[in-house]
Amino acid sequence: MSLKDRFTKALRKKADRGFFGYPVATLAFYGPDDKVATKVAVAIILAKDEEPAFLERWFSEGHDVRKDPNVSEQILKFIRAHEAKSVGMADRIIGCPHEEGVDYPEGSTCPKCPFWAKRDRWSGEVVQ
Repeated sequence: MSLKDRFTKALRKKADRGFFGYPVATLAFYGPDDKVATKVAVAIILAKDEEPAFLERWFSEGHDVRKDPNVSEQILKFIRAHEAKSVGMADRIIGCPHEEGVDYPEGSTCPKCPFWAKRDRWSGEVVQ
């Protein structure tokens, strides 16, 4: 394992450990399709049934944030700074990196990411 990979491996290891209590850090990956994640959102939830208390996002232009050691290092620092005891991480890209109501109108599909227009973001299956 190279030095660059240590942050990505450490992040995966934290997620694989399971639930150890609150605060919980959640990671969600987004991309124009299900192959390349160009955005990761990390939320810190302080207690059960609460909304995220802290939220940070990292973006890339064309390269996969899941394989970027610099992004992994920044995520680990964010998680440590908020003393998260548990980490939950999506095992796949779960949707478009653009935000409804911010990057495109509410109730419509993202014009930049047609891949997600008729897909269930959790299963990746095409729906009507």
